[in-house]
Amino acid sequence: MKSLLALIPFSLSLAADPAILKTEYIYDEGPYPSIHATTIVETPTGLVTAWFGGTAEKNPDVCIWVSRQLPDGKWTESVETANGAQADGTRHPTWNPVLFQPKDAPLMLFYKVGPSPSTWWGELKNSTDGGKTWSAAQKLPKGIFGPIKNKPVQLANGDILCPTSNETDTKPSAWAIYFERTADLGKTWTRTELLHDGLAISAIQPSVLFLGGNKLAAVGRTRQSKVFQITSEDTGKTWGEISLTELPNPNSGTDAVTLADGRHLLIYNHTARGRSPLNLAVSKDGKTWEAALVFENEPKKEYSYPTIIQTKDGLVHITYTWQRKKVKHIVLDPAKLTTKPIVNGQWPN
Repeated sequence: MKSLLALIPFSLSLAADPAILKTEYIYDEGPYPSIHATTIVETPTGLVTAWFGGTAEKNPDVCIWVSRQLPDGKWTESVETANGAQADGTRHPTWNPVLFQPKDAPLMLFYKVGPSPSTWWGELKNSTDGGKTWSAAQKLPKGIFGPIKNKPVQLANGDILCPTSNETDTKPSAWAIYFERTADLGKTWTRTELLHDGLAISAIQPSVLFLGGNKLAAVGRTRQSKVFQITSEDTGKTWGEISLTELPNPNSGTDAVTLADGRHLLIYNHTARGRSPLNLAVSKDGKTWEAALVFENEPKKEYSYPTIIQTKDGLVHITYTWQRKKVKHIVLDPAKLTTKPIVNGQWPN
C-alpha cells in the first residue's frame, strides 16, 4: 500500500505547477538499502521500470530489479531480474539497467556486470510478456556494452542506436562517448570509434535527440562541470566535434528526449557541485535551453540519475534516484510547461 507521503507533492512550487499531474514513489520499502540508476519504458502492456539495488553501489550483492505498473496504476513488488553471479562461484555487482521497447519486438533489458566501469561487460535479456518473465542473459560481444545509462533510439530504418561511453583504468581516466548500432535486435553490432580523447572533455552517458531529417544531437555528463553537446548529420554514423554548453553539470547523470511536437526536454542537476537541485529544461533546437521546472532542491541531498520518456498518450514520465533510497516517479503534461530563459548558465528565479 502506498504511503501518504508518496501522494504528497514535495514542494509548494511543484505542487502548484499545472504541468505536474502525478508524483509518487515506485515502492515504499524494498529488499535493498541502496538503489540507483533508474530506467522506465512503455510497453504494449504498460509501463516497466528497473534499477540496481543492494547494500551499496559496487558491492557484489547489487542486482537489477524490475517493477511493472498494473492497469490500476499501482506498481508490482520489484523482482530481482539479473545479478552478477558467475559459473565459477564468484559474484560481481550489476550496473545501469536500460529498458528499451523496439517496434514489434520483445522488450530489451541492457545492463552491465563487473567490478567497476573500467572492467565491466554488457549483458542483455529479453521479455515477450511486458517484463513479467525474462530470457537467460546474453553476454554482448567484446567491446560492445549496449546503452551505458540512457535509452537507445530506433531509427527510421529499424536500426537501434545505443548511446554509450568508455571509462579507462588509466590515471587520469579518459571518459569518451561513442555509439553502437544493431540492425537485428542485438544479434550483431557495429560501433563508432571513440569520438574524442576523453581528457580535454571527459564525457560519458549521452542521450540522443532528433533534430529533423538525418540530423541527431547528443547531450550528457562531463567532468568539466558542464553538459556536453555533439551532433551528427547522418543518423549517427559520424559525429562532429564535442563541445560544452553553458548548462552546469556536477559530474552526474542526465537524460533527454525529443517530444512528438519537436521540442526537446533535458533533465539534470543544474549545479556545478552536488546532486541537488534536479531540473527540467526545454529547447526548440537542441542547443538553446530554457528553464521549466525544479523537481527537488533540498541542499546536501541527492536527487540524481534521471530518465525521461514520452508515452503514446503524449504525457512525459520521469524516474530518478531519490537519496539513494527510493525511486521517484513523476508524470507531466508537456503542453502545460512554461519556460524562462537561462542566461549565461544561470537558472532564473
